[in-house]
Amino acid sequence: MSKISCFTASVDLSLADKLKADLDSQGFEISTPPYTIFSAKKRGVSCTLYESGKLTVQGKEMAPFIEFYLEPEILNHFHFSHPGALLDITPRIGMDEAGKGDFFGPLCVAAVYADSPGIAELQKMGVKDSKNLSPATIAKLAKKIRASYAYTSIRLFPHKYNELYAKFKNLNRLLAWMHVAALGDLVQKTGCKRAILDQFANPVVVETSLKQKKLEVHLEQKVRGEEDLVVAAASIIARAGFVEGIQTLSEEMGMELPKGASKQVIVAARKLIVLKGPEIMGRVAKTHFKTMKEL
Repeated sequence: MSKISCFTASVDLSLADKLKADLDSQGFEISTPPYTIFSAKKRGVSCTLYESGKLTVQGKEMAPFIEFYLEPEILNHFHFSHPGALLDITPRIGMDEAGKGDFFGPLCVAAVYADSPGIAELQKMGVKDSKNLSPATIAKLAKKIRASYAYTSIRLFPHKYNELYAKFKNLNRLLAWMHVAALGDLVQKTGCKRAILDQFANPVVVETSLKQKKLEVHLEQKVRGEEDLVVAAASIIARAGFVEGIQTLSEEMGMELPKGASKQVIVAARKLIVLKGPEIMGRVAKTHFKTMKEL
């Protein structure tokens, strides 16, 4: 937290009445010195809004006042509580997937909704692209996000995945269908119509799926979308869902199913075929992968 004695910001004067009413309800004493719209004081905090739109805040208790009220409710940025960080705190839904490059295990998509204070909290929690986090950190953060945020996740285990892939005949179309289904559910839960998706294909693929579902949202498809905090939160939920899914399958099979599509995966698949027969692949693996042809 910044150790400064006086905080200064510019305020949109159309918010002056709201600010004054909020401060009054919070127990501030309101006065009107010359050249000000108002001045407000209570124990530990004083603030003054000038006719120019300049707002000053002082006092021992100013930090929590700025962080928990002024920034999310009036300023719409978090420069004081997160100096140097330009944080977009517009409420939105973030979307990502995990497991599409893994031969074994499920395909998971996740959509997470965060409001302005929630986005600031994601930053404090250390949320970032799941590819840059350890499995233990992913598990810990996923637990926190699931407990505190509205989210929808869809997990297709191989048996169902292979059945649907046979109908869609294209992984990107299947993924688009899953993402739009998760998005539609979360829009219904939250009423939020703004979403960001980590782009995985030509934007037309997802746009077509949106039209088919008649879902009206402002969707941004962004390359390296996980740089967005809410998309990063979705990447953590999706990754945790994949890891939990492949662990479940490993326990059912009585052997570890490796992630990815490496030589280790082929070794494990051959061992599993010897133990359980070739038909077992349809229950644990994405059978359209090239890995299947190698087997």
